[in-house]
Amino acid sequence: MRIARFSIDGNVAFGAVEGSTAPGAESELVLDIIKGIPFADFELSGTKVPLNKVRLLPPVLPNKVVAIGRNYAEHAAELGNTVPETPITFFKPSTSVVGPGDPITYPSFSQDLHHEAELAVVIGRMCREVPKERVKDVILGYTCANDVTARDVQQREKQWARAKGFDSSCPLGPWIETDLDPSDLTIQCTVNGEQRQLGRTSDMVRSIEDLVVHITEAMTLLPGDVILTGTPAGVGPLNVGDEVAVTIEGIGTLTNKVIKRG
Repeated sequence: MRIARFSIDGNVAFGAVEGSTAPGAESELVLDIIKGIPFADFELSGTKVPLNKVRLLPPVLPNKVVAIGRNYAEHAAELGNTVPETPITFFKPSTSVVGPGDPITYPSFSQDLHHEAELAVVIGRMCREVPKERVKDVILGYTCANDVTARDVQQREKQWARAKGFDSSCPLGPWIETDLDPSDLTIQCTVNGEQRQLGRTSDMVRSIEDLVVHITEAMTLLPGDVILTGTPAGVGPLNVGDEVAVTIEGIGTLTNKVIKRG
């Protein structure tokens, strides 16, 4: 099931996306409005609205986004880094999250903004100290993410809070896919239609199961929390006016435009 969060006539709701997402068919997609929330038992209402009549929002509003650095060997190498012995974890605040079509605001304190296409894991239930064999039980589904990074600030400040946590630095969407095997999916990033990144989730250094185990050894994850699983090689600059799109096989495409901070 594809679960979207949207607004229509000032109201916010979740809906199941129905129809084909093949190029050219998107205009026929509809949303069957969900009774309740997707983190508990819910029913489809049978009330349907065309997708092109609503505004898609970030598919979740996470309490926290836990991100993983250098989880693809080629990406670590392209920035002159080695693969760490243990996963590098960092946070992106809830205020960094934006949805499909929302602008990425170029931060005033950076001159080198980069895209990082990533598979995002959406947690479906409160969990702590999850054993590897139970990881699938705590995952609601998967969505596309862009771990937008002020690269010059990241290198200058040596810790990543401002470089990766500024407002609008975590686009998520367009929806959550709940029925998906994430082990070998194509991840692609384009800027103004030009391919920049192309990789596969099978190239991750550490699997999603390993990451969930590692994170929940230290902290409780809540329904709607998000894990960013790292980016493949090919990261590069974004400029004001650029349109950046992250496409993940089996999920869809997340598109955002870069604007100047007002």
